[in-house]
Amino acid sequence: MQYAVFFAVFSALVAGLHAYLWHRLVRLPDLGATFTRVGTRSVIGLGLLLPIGMMASRYLPRSFAQVLAWTSYVWFGVAVVLFFLLLGSEVVRGAVHAASVLNGGVSDERRRFLSRVIAGGVATLGVFVSTMGVASATGASTVERVAVKLRRFPKGLNGFRIVQISDLHIGPTLGKRWLEDVVAQVNAQNPDIVAITGDLVDGSVKDLADHVAPLAKLKSTQGVFFVTGNHEYYSGADEWIAYLRTLGIRVLRNERVEVGSGEHSFDLAGVDDLSAGRWPGHGADLESALSGRDSNREVVLLAHQPKQAPAAEKYGVGLQLSGHTHGGQIFPWGYAVKLDQPHLEGLERRGEMQIYVNRGTGYWGPPMRVGAPSEISVIELFADEKTA
Repeated sequence: MQYAVFFAVFSALVAGLHAYLWHRLVRLPDLGATFTRVGTRSVIGLGLLLPIGMMASRYLPRSFAQVLAWTSYVWFGVAVVLFFLLLGSEVVRGAVHAASVLNGGVSDERRRFLSRVIAGGVATLGVFVSTMGVASATGASTVERVAVKLRRFPKGLNGFRIVQISDLHIGPTLGKRWLEDVVAQVNAQNPDIVAITGDLVDGSVKDLADHVAPLAKLKSTQGVFFVTGNHEYYSGADEWIAYLRTLGIRVLRNERVEVGSGEHSFDLAGVDDLSAGRWPGHGADLESALSGRDSNREVVLLAHQPKQAPAAEKYGVGLQLSGHTHGGQIFPWGYAVKLDQPHLEGLERRGEMQIYVNRGTGYWGPPMRVGAPSEISVIELFADEKTA
């Protein structure tokens, strides 16, 4: 039911997007009956491609599903880029219209000429931006290094290194070969802990187990830890949790573990995704994860969504590591994401707590990143001498 509702809403948005593209790129340029007829049929076909591709790729063999998914998702990315560029062009149209009114109006021929110039410019720029976006998304992830000072962190562990990956979205367009490269990048950072902060998969264990298996080769001195994201619950969370454990990954479900020993230690906690309560036996529970702990000890929390931070702050968390936002993935979508999430990317402070949001190591939907490169985060922890 959850997927059916999502699919219906998504299909409606796709239809509206393509209606706008048709209006601005086909109808208004008025390049003749043949162009209008071919353009209209093309927009309708491409508009149907995405929802059909999403549905069919869930049931077709992976070899066929990959081709269909790549075709439909690449077009979806191009359509989104065109949409944003066309929105920007509305400013130009408005300025020209205002100027023309002051000068006695503009003829229909000049209006058509302006539409043709804008349509041609948007199409050309859209192809260029989309090509660069695909290259960014499918290439090696950027390694982002950040030093974080925590007031209760033990000096004896200064330089402790957490390597965070998030939002890999192994599925129709990302698989085993790509993940092997990510694992190699992570291992090259010599992590003390590897933290995977949700949205690992888009598909079932049956279909994707072999593609996720490279995670077993992750190397760290203190372990590999995982918390669920919302997409795990679309893909069979219980089965994925059980499978990840067979790969040597510790799944933190509203619980905490001690990292280090004695005075040279801190707490690492993890909670289910914020949306998990809709599934029996699941749900974010900070009380279970953090109650009864020594308040003098530092605690680092793994939580998929940044908007879990306000509650974490009340529990005295020193640092929260999250993902989910993809940094917006395709600029300027990040501005819309910030309407839902309080933090978009990078390190930010809220009171005595800090939060780091990973932009995502993979991508969802379009194999495209514009202004929001994928990342592997290397977070080095230090005691804050000023507050120690």
